Amino acid sequence: MRIRVVGAGVMGRGIAQWAVTAGHTVELGDARRESVDEAVAFVRRMLDRAAEKGRLDRAEADDAARRLVPLDAPDAPGDGVELVIEAVLEDLTVKTELFRRLEEVLPATTVLATNTSSLPVTRIAAGLREPERLIGLHFFNPVPLMKVVEVIPGARTRPGLAEELTETVRASGHAAVTVADTPGFLINHAGRGLVTEALALLEEQAAPVEAVDRIARDVLGLRMGPFELMDLTGLDVTAKVIDTIWEGFRYSERLRPSFLTPNRVAAGLHGRKTGEGFYPYGPDAPGPAPEPPVTGDARRAVRVAGTGPHARALREALAADGAALLPEGQDAPNALVLVPVWGDSVARAVSGLDLPRERSFGVDPLSVGRPRRVLSVTPAADPVAARDARAVLAAGGHAVTAVRDTAGSVAQRLLSSIVSVAASVAERGLARPADIDTAVTAGLGYPHGPLAWGDLVGADRLLELQSALLATTGDPRHRPTRWVAERARLGMALTDPGTGPEAAYA
Repeated sequence: MRIRVVGAGVMGRGIAQWAVTAGHTVELGDARRESVDEAVAFVRRMLDRAAEKGRLDRAEADDAARRLVPLDAPDAPGDGVELVIEAVLEDLTVKTELFRRLEEVLPATTVLATNTSSLPVTRIAAGLREPERLIGLHFFNPVPLMKVVEVIPGARTRPGLAEELTETVRASGHAAVTVADTPGFLINHAGRGLVTEALALLEEQAAPVEAVDRIARDVLGLRMGPFELMDLTGLDVTAKVIDTIWEGFRYSERLRPSFLTPNRVAAGLHGRKTGEGFYPYGPDAPGPAPEPPVTGDARRAVRVAGTGPHARALREALAADGAALLPEGQDAPNALVLVPVWGDSVARAVSGLDLPRERSFGVDPLSVGRPRRVLSVTPAADPVAARDARAVLAAGGHAVTAVRDTAGSVAQRLLSSIVSVAASVAERGLARPADIDTAVTAGLGYPHGPLAWGDLVGADRLLELQSALLATTGDPRHRPTRWVAERARLGMALTDPGTGPEAAYA
């Protein structure tokens, strides 16, 4: 295939490298001719490096370099061009005017694709003479390594074009997922589940930045904590995406932004690129603060409140660590009481189960079998008991993070939000369940796709968690999605697309 890439910046270079490596001939154009020369030299260096590291044969790298054709002008005539991929300034007028010129000089059979990350494909197409030719092909940076592409048909895109480009992308080595033309498309939309909930936890002072990130990494298995991720991406970029998606979905409570971000953005606390964000950066920045040493009495008597599977798992884990565990149903005057909270708060458990408030603490069940355990502390807790509870949980070599008592604790709320946002994408029909999981694991690096992750927890347990979060907090951001509620009640997997009413007409 002969592909024209318009835009010789970071994204255009990456797309060109991907395409020539996959065997396509690539014309590369830009408004600045010198940018084309720089981009061609860059791509050839990347191909040489791939050959040196054994990722490509020398002959393959040389052939790929020969398939890269510099253009004097991005709107040069080109009878053999089958596909244009635009990667220019993220501006509606700029993109529309470019495609208008390309309509005039390229054959009517040439497919026009925009790499927009935020503009509606339909709005770009609305300014064209033939809007049916335009489609979104959203790549992610760095293109050769981020092996997923969102295929986004607009309202007027001709039928079948999304399927044709999906096959082209897949044959060229990247995963392709079809996504509705909605704010944030799929990956940016799904990513709001983690960062919006992390900011909400910070608003409530449930835990400091470092604690939330440690829990996200060590309990949920994420590569980076949400605040580390926002510093890497840039809070200015993240805040704009959050606001755009929230506004685009008509102020959905599930996507509600935080009041914390505007002032931080205004202060220039954008992250790595400005030298300071949620963390400091640069040669003089201090390293991560060490975790405080464990100072409590790990031999203090402890009992586990409750009788369900979470309580049993916690008892088994404590027994394996050699804790001074009281037999089930027994108590002692000074014993610590550990409550495996699930969507609820320790304060409600203290009140509902008539537990001693000074020595009752929560433990997140998600953390019991993980390298880091999470201890919830209420305002009524005795400080000595809190230190002893941390020591009990730390026995056996576990790291322990203490957080403020809040409904569901930190890891549960992050996971619930990740799954809920993905489930809302599925129930709106914005993408297929399998595509949601494929895109998120490839684009965001989560250990599981969000719907598959929900299935690991169990749809019924997830519904219980979300219902408890809603009941405890009263915050509609925690409202269970129809997708989760239906599948929990019907005994279906969250990854199962199910049967639609159209089946009745087949």
